[in-house]
Amino acid sequence: MNRQIILLVALFAVNSAMAKEINGCAIRSGTLCVEMNLQGANLQGADLARAVFLQSDLSGANLQGAKLLNANMHLANLNRADLKGAMLDEADLKNTTMVDAKLNQAHLHGARLKSTDLTRADLTGAQLQGADLSGANLTMTRFRDAQLQRADLSGTVMTNADFRGANMKGVKLDNATMQGADLRGAILDEIDFHKVNTVGCLGCPTLNRSIQEVAK
Repeated sequence: MNRQIILLVALFAVNSAMAKEINGCAIRSGTLCVEMNLQGANLQGADLARAVFLQSDLSGANLQGAKLLNANMHLANLNRADLKGAMLDEADLKNTTMVDAKLNQAHLHGARLKSTDLTRADLTGAQLQGADLSGANLTMTRFRDAQLQRADLSGTVMTNADFRGANMKGVKLDNATMQGADLRGAILDEIDFHKVNTVGCLGCPTLNRSIQEVAK
């Protein structure tokens, strides 16, 4: 009996902690936190599915392992945020700033990252199948061993990005810039490089580079 009481108390403590507020923002699934200051907040493992963080400041926040399925983080500031192992499937991250963010092993299936700034972000081992990264800034972004099947990277800037060992099967690259990018060891099946700037790219098809130069 005592053991059951202890377990109930522990569960209550966990639930209470997850239901806390930070600067007026209730930390729970489906929460509405527009233009909130959550800079440096500890949200590790929090259940924030379907939450709205529109235009909120989450820079430097700890979101390791957080559940952000279908969350709306449009125009949010996630610079230097720690999102290792976070669940961001189908999340709306359009026009967010995620400079130097840690997204190692994060789940971003079908996530919307259109025009997002991911400069120097680390997405090593991330799951990005079907994600929309069109128009994103991926300068020096790390995608080592990431899963990017059928992702849309059209119009992106991927200068010096690292895709070593990534699965890029069927990725859309129309009008993308991959100058100095490293694709060695990446799976490049079903990709059209004809409209891609691949100057100085390691692992990019050399034939398409020559075609591109002729097209100029």
